[in-house]
Amino acid sequence: MPLSSNLSKCRASLTGRARATAAAAAVLLVAATATASAQSAPFAKFAGAWSGSGRIFFADGRSERLRCRAQYAVGGGGTAVQQTLRCASDSYNFQLQSNVQSNGGTLVGNWSEATRNIGGTLSGRAAGGRIQVRATSPTFSVGLTLTTSGNRQSVTIHPESQADITGATIQLTRHG
Repeated sequence: MPLSSNLSKCRASLTGRARATAAAAAVLLVAATATASAQSAPFAKFAGAWSGSGRIFFADGRSERLRCRAQYAVGGGGTAVQQTLRCASDSYNFQLQSNVQSNGGTLVGNWSEATRNIGGTLSGRAAGGRIQVRATSPTFSVGLTLTTSGNRQSVTIHPESQADITGATIQLTRHG
């Protein structure tokens, strides 16, 4: 086989490998960009109305079914959210409101609970569809984990200080 024919085949093979490598690099770049975007805009897919149910757990060992509604107003390209979460059981209810900002996955904001007239600050992290925050006030602190997948959201609340409530779990679905 002549040298020019071998060189042409090598170039064609190298071009094919280079294309495959470039395609793989492009896929990795898109995946990395999507991951970075999800971390830098953790609230982008929250906007709208959500509702669902769960359970609230009391210090005396009882638990009751919760019915909940949430509303998210998202701004800043997915880096800011105003949340309202209202839940009620047969004997207990709460109305949480929060304003949260994300800066590269680090969360800061404030919160209030209307029925008990308390509020404070919150801080935490967002990564991979999971948000973990700690909300504090002068008299109360709580850990909150929120996991979102598509139109479903799971919320777990764990009071860290002595309280009549030992926790709550809530499953929400987005409407519309």
